[in-house]
Amino acid sequence: MPQAFNLRNGTIIYDNFFWLLEHADSNPADLLLSEDLLQISFGGGQYLLDAGWYGFGPRGRFGVILVENQDWEHPLRQEYTREISRLPSLLQECIDWLWHTRIAPTEADPRPLLQVVAGIVYNDRGEVLLSSRPAGKAYAGYWEFAGGKVEAGEGELAALRREFAEELGIQIHSAVPWLAKTHSYEHAHVRLRFFRVPAGGWRGELQAREGQQWRWQQPGRYDVSPMLPANAALLAALALPTQFSGSLNEGLHAADGFCVLPLHAANPPPGSRLLADLADLAADTPDGVRRWPLVRSVGDLAAAATAQAEAAVWPTDNATAAEQACAALAEGVPLPLVLLPANAALAERYAERWLAAGAQAVVRGSEDNFR
Repeated sequence: MPQAFNLRNGTIIYDNFFWLLEHADSNPADLLLSEDLLQISFGGGQYLLDAGWYGFGPRGRFGVILVENQDWEHPLRQEYTREISRLPSLLQECIDWLWHTRIAPTEADPRPLLQVVAGIVYNDRGEVLLSSRPAGKAYAGYWEFAGGKVEAGEGELAALRREFAEELGIQIHSAVPWLAKTHSYEHAHVRLRFFRVPAGGWRGELQAREGQQWRWQQPGRYDVSPMLPANAALLAALALPTQFSGSLNEGLHAADGFCVLPLHAANPPPGSRLLADLADLAADTPDGVRRWPLVRSVGDLAAAATAQAEAAVWPTDNATAAEQACAALAEGVPLPLVLLPANAALAERYAERWLAAGAQAVVRGSEDNFR
């Protein structure tokens, strides 16, 4: 019997799609294409998600495909994996993308915005701390970064310290703001302010004071599940470098070999990152290339986040632009933001402020980073 989740402008209908994901084993025949779909209808449009085995023999892969109005020739999004256990998370990623790019703009959440803080705590091995939500709370058993609601008259950092003392028995004495994300859950409309807590920024012995589990995880290699839906993009972002050198014409380069190709680079290889103008985000992305848009305002950042960009780069060529970036970071940015100062003088003047306010990185380059 299908279950329905009603939106103000339409309906999401679940059939036995989720049953398949829970009960299928490694045999691709357990996933029946064309029979087991997730149907999402709103605003006169219809979207279909299909999961299955694509390809033949050892070259095949499990995948999730999202299409609009049954146009299977031109899918909106395709996600593939060799591991069947990854299918539920790929499905969630597609739903999140659809929500943020199609549904959310027409489904403004009228509920009051609940202010929440969360801490990304590091240890000496560079691992981050995840904990499970305790029984009795919404999404009980889901893994998340610990934190909680900001009380009336309480500052964000004070709330973070209180929540970690109450939940895990540790004391936070230094933390750096990072991202701010708004998410509509079934039970609440929340604004999540994430802080990074360095290995030397906390003390004490971890305790499960609410009966929850906790686990140290290497960024980019997580083995706990299920994850809280709002954290999908953030978990991937934690694996991005925090130091870059380069320029607009040279691209951005990290010490571990990670690179973002220069603006307008020809024939970017599959899976690469590419500096791009903001307008390019609307164009088709070839072979899994991820564009890092150039942004110059809070509005540009919002557009980049809506388009599900992995990160953004803010070029600054004068003090006015540098101060605007400071103000945006202070309010909280929705995706990792890399600052690209035009010259060494601007970098020396603003780098410390940008990083303290939550910038992902400040590009260190030549005297003229815009050449």
